[in-house]
Amino acid sequence: MTNDLTENLFSLIKSLSASEKRQFSLYVGRVGVNSDSKFLNLYKVMLRQKKYDEEEILAKTKISKLQLSNVKTHLYKQLLISLRLNPAHQNIPVLIREQLDFAYILYHKGLYQQSLKILDKVKSLALNYEEKNVAFEILELEKIIESQYITRSMSNRAETLISQTKELIQLNVLSSKLSNLSLELYSIFLKLGYCRTKEEADDIKDYFQKQLPEYEYKILGFRERLWLYKAHLWYSFLTQDFLGCYRYSMKWKDLFQEYPHLIPIHPVSFLKGSHYLLESLFYLNHTQLFEETLKQLEDSLRESKIPHDDNISALSFLYVYSNKLNLRFMKGAFGDADELVDKIVTKIDKFKDRIDEHHVMVFYYKIACLYFGDGENKKCILFLKKIINNKSLEMREDLMCFSRILNLVAHYEAGLDYHLDRLIKSTYKFLIKMNDMHEVQKEMIKFLRKLPEVSPLEIKDEFKKLHSTLKKFEDHPFEKRAFLYLDIISWLESNIENRPVKVIIQEKSKELAR
Repeated sequence: MTNDLTENLFSLIKSLSASEKRQFSLYVGRVGVNSDSKFLNLYKVMLRQKKYDEEEILAKTKISKLQLSNVKTHLYKQLLISLRLNPAHQNIPVLIREQLDFAYILYHKGLYQQSLKILDKVKSLALNYEEKNVAFEILELEKIIESQYITRSMSNRAETLISQTKELIQLNVLSSKLSNLSLELYSIFLKLGYCRTKEEADDIKDYFQKQLPEYEYKILGFRERLWLYKAHLWYSFLTQDFLGCYRYSMKWKDLFQEYPHLIPIHPVSFLKGSHYLLESLFYLNHTQLFEETLKQLEDSLRESKIPHDDNISALSFLYVYSNKLNLRFMKGAFGDADELVDKIVTKIDKFKDRIDEHHVMVFYYKIACLYFGDGENKKCILFLKKIINNKSLEMREDLMCFSRILNLVAHYEAGLDYHLDRLIKSTYKFLIKMNDMHEVQKEMIKFLRKLPEVSPLEIKDEFKKLHSTLKKFEDHPFEKRAFLYLDIISWLESNIENRPVKVIIQEKSKELAR
């Protein structure tokens, strides 16, 4: 790849479905002169290429090296126009924009009444489908026409337009503030994970309360409420208030039950609401409700109101398989994981251009935990290395931290303790550098550091001592964060009782289900 334009064009061509390719052929074929055009010849060559090859393009087309950049730009534009005309992409937001464009054309031709008629109709559509930013643009054009020309509108037309504009401004500003707050909290979570200290939690609380705009709940529509719930959800995740996470993810999900006609318009938000509800239930350990909600998510993906495009396919994989792994952890079902893992790894490769690296690393960590729970420690280490050796990953420091802790434990369990000392030192340096040394990590490092020197006769006593030390942190508001990633307590109990860790977790799961 030589530049962003080349990469964008090549990835766009490779993303085209069979129907979209047919649509483009029909689109360019409408004008006979296009049949031998340079942009079409470029398209045909790039369509056949598995990897971008500029020398092949120059050799097989009549395009010179100087012309190539302009031809690429033209082809990219023509592809987007063709996609816009494709019936599969003719959704409500696109239709609203199209009608607004028609109204502008009629306005510039001096056909003011026709323009206002379209604007009045499309404004109702925009408000019904919560497209309030476009509705504001529609109102602005209506005001331009009314203020410049005598249209013989109703006598209170000006007051009506002014009132509608004020209401939309208020809601659009509120929506903007809420979306900014939600995005900032999400960004903090991706970078740092859960709050690590009371000071961090107090800072987040202070920031949240200062940035949360004042609002009157009864005037909020779908869009404003959705952003409000998202902001509260991320605040709850950051502060480890999982009951709060459950409450606001349920509000998020229920919002779509109240506005079912918006599911096809906002399918991503609809799916995310179910995903975060599942995450909340996972942390609250409500296995039965989790299983029911996961089935509902899978059933909803088969419904016709959910569009089946590339984006939804990638997100569906992300949400469904991430939660399939979580369900296994909740049940202690660690065995026979290879088939599921192979399927996940294959799909990661399939959707690698649509799933960000952070989510891929989360998958690897969960797979590593799955193998660790089944005693497949070498397979566990294999997936942890993918995270630890990833030097470009700058998000979720806590994910990196616990990957290294689990890596130490897995090396010990696998009998690979001949270089455990070196791993302990590098992990310790890493934790110091990221300022994430909590009591749980300190105790684990201390325990693993002296483990090779402990007599086999005394080892069980050492496990018991660590178990007693860590048990008091299990419900600690900030130290308990460690147990969200690795069930250290169950691992210790398995060593003390000489039983597989998965059996310990299964027993705990059954006890909680009673």
